[in-house]
Amino acid sequence: MDILVNNSGVYEFASIDEITEEHFYRLFNINVLGTLLTTQAAAKHLGDGGSVINISSAVSRITPPNSAVYTGTKGAVDAITGSLARELGPRKIRVNAINPGLIETEGTKTANVVGSEMEQFIISQTPLGRSDQVQDIAPLAVFLASDDARWLTGETLIASDGLR
Repeated sequence: MDILVNNSGVYEFASIDEITEEHFYRLFNINVLGTLLTTQAAAKHLGDGGSVINISSAVSRITPPNSAVYTGTKGAVDAITGSLARELGPRKIRVNAINPGLIETEGTKTANVVGSEMEQFIISQTPLGRSDQVQDIAPLAVFLASDDARWLTGETLIASDGLR
């Protein structure tokens, strides 16, 4: 095994009045613990010089309202990325993250983000006036997994159409 892409997660948004322990633990268990345990299992099989790529989110930096728990999970993924880069570095295993902006996926459709006021607000805040597409992000993962990125580890690439 040479490459692991941690690309799972759930989107659930709630105001401070709506957050429950169930909501908190569901998001942290899937978005954070899932990433950590998958990497732990894969690290046993990754060859020296392998690559771990965590798909995080630009919300870890832009912190929109009603996203405290989701934003927290993605901030944790960013922190885990840096920590694991140092831990796996002696084996020449690189660990990086990609922080895309809003992407139209099954997850964002299921969470009713696509077509929502939130989507329109996010798009209005991007200099390019658009949302990310899966085909925009995939080449970054390919790059990070390649030898061209052999010198990058512990990095978080923000790929959010300029959303800040």
